Amino acid sequence: MWRRDIRCVLFDLDGTLIDSAADLGLSADEMRTARGLPSLPVQAYRASAGSGARGMLRVAFGLSPEDHGFAELREEFFANYERRMTRLTRTFTGVEFLLLALRERGMLWGVVTNKSRRFTEPLTASMPLFGAAATIVSGDTTPHAKPHPAPLVEAMRQAAVSPAHCIYVGDDERDIQAGKAAGVATVAARYGYLGVGTDVERWRADAAIDEPLQLLNLLNPA
Repeated sequence: MWRRDIRCVLFDLDGTLIDSAADLGLSADEMRTARGLPSLPVQAYRASAGSGARGMLRVAFGLSPEDHGFAELREEFFANYERRMTRLTRTFTGVEFLLLALRERGMLWGVVTNKSRRFTEPLTASMPLFGAAATIVSGDTTPHAKPHPAPLVEAMRQAAVSPAHCIYVGDDERDIQAGKAAGVATVAARYGYLGVGTDVERWRADAAIDEPLQLLNLLNPA
């Protein structure tokens, strides 16, 4: 385990702090049924939820960003998601206790997500616990999104903390890549939106957790 005086914990959002798979999946599934296609179960979308519109449209229609018509369908998906993104989204079990425990230990916490501000701001505003975040950095806050380190660097600037005193927790390989590039210790969230056959060990994170509260065991004693 790392030997660091951890003062700030930064988290990815979807798949790490919040379970948004149902709202993301149903936003895409509404597009299927509107075109006369049979509905898919929410579980069919879950593993791809971390990829946002790209993942949802791949499951719903077998499309990739290079395909004709993808951009138009992505905008339709965004409109659907903007309308329903707070209906079924909840924090993962243990997240609220975890964030409270961090505050009781005198630690800062914040969010670094690739979700654009268009969605991040109203979504986090709808959930009171995010009012205690030291920083919330969206995918378009800086000119680059993860795996580029810029969003993490900006979050640390806002929280006034150095990489030596910070860790980043995420459920995607891009999170770990961004954390390493920013010089922070990294934790892989194995409970998140892992794609089929994902080998988390290959990410070479500094640690991994199977549920949010396990993070407390990795941090400095209270």
